Amino acid sequence: MTSHTLTQGGRTTATIALLLAMLLWSSSFIAMKIALTGFDPMVMIFGRMAIASVIFIAVWRRNFSGVRYRAGDWKLLGFMTMCEPCLYFVFEAYALEYTSASQAGMIVAMMPLSVAVAARFVLKEHMARSAWAGFCLAIAGVVWLSLGGQVTENAPNPMLGNALEVCAMLTATGYVISAKRLSSTYPPLFITAVQSLAGFVFFLPVLALPGVTLPTSLPLTPTLAVLYLGVCITLGAYGLYNYGVSRLPAGQAASYINLIPVLTLIMGRVVLGDELSPSQYLASLLVLAGVVLSQRRAAA
Repeated sequence: MTSHTLTQGGRTTATIALLLAMLLWSSSFIAMKIALTGFDPMVMIFGRMAIASVIFIAVWRRNFSGVRYRAGDWKLLGFMTMCEPCLYFVFEAYALEYTSASQAGMIVAMMPLSVAVAARFVLKEHMARSAWAGFCLAIAGVVWLSLGGQVTENAPNPMLGNALEVCAMLTATGYVISAKRLSSTYPPLFITAVQSLAGFVFFLPVLALPGVTLPTSLPLTPTLAVLYLGVCITLGAYGLYNYGVSRLPAGQAASYINLIPVLTLIMGRVVLGDELSPSQYLASLLVLAGVVLSQRRAAA
């Protein structure tokens, strides 16, 4: 099923899946910040990959026995998994050591524009003027949000942390484009399973590298945060997003990511005590307006 033949009901289902994915992804910044209080970044990533992989292995025969591999797809599958979860999680985990969850969430809003540009040249997707205008409006909102951010105890080096988050967004762009191309052949849940298993294999030897601190205990709250990341984010959010991107053009699906900065700011205030200034509230509304504008033509 392509986005051109998708029914209104199918589009609604894909939209709901993407909205849920954004809600979960927004919470992942908070969960990672909590997990990092008890674990090394690489240990945290390996833990979430291991948890998701165990679940997928348990249901593999029942859910993926009918999936047929297409010759030559190992290149695209390998590129996708190297982009995300491998490089993406490395950049993002270390970014959150130096910047706040709220500021990292702001940087995410640059991703839809980079995906739209990549989709235009790689997937030959046409983007309406309203979509481009919406993206620019959302980016302007994110810049406004960033200018309102302050150096805090949770952000000892926001410049470095934000730069690492930008690198994470670039690798995430490669993931979205690859997942979109693969979704015409493989089920969304299968793509998610491949990501989890590849991440498990990639990060297992990383634990032996110098500088990686292995845990001597399992503190309750950080451990629960890692469990949440493995089940609800690696399994749930990626599964929902891969479903949505399989039903809608990559550029349209990526525009929902503009919701993450706003949701992360709200969650950061409630859970971590991050403060929002009046201007940041107005900037959040600007981001939301950009998402609505970018989707207007697709809804019509």
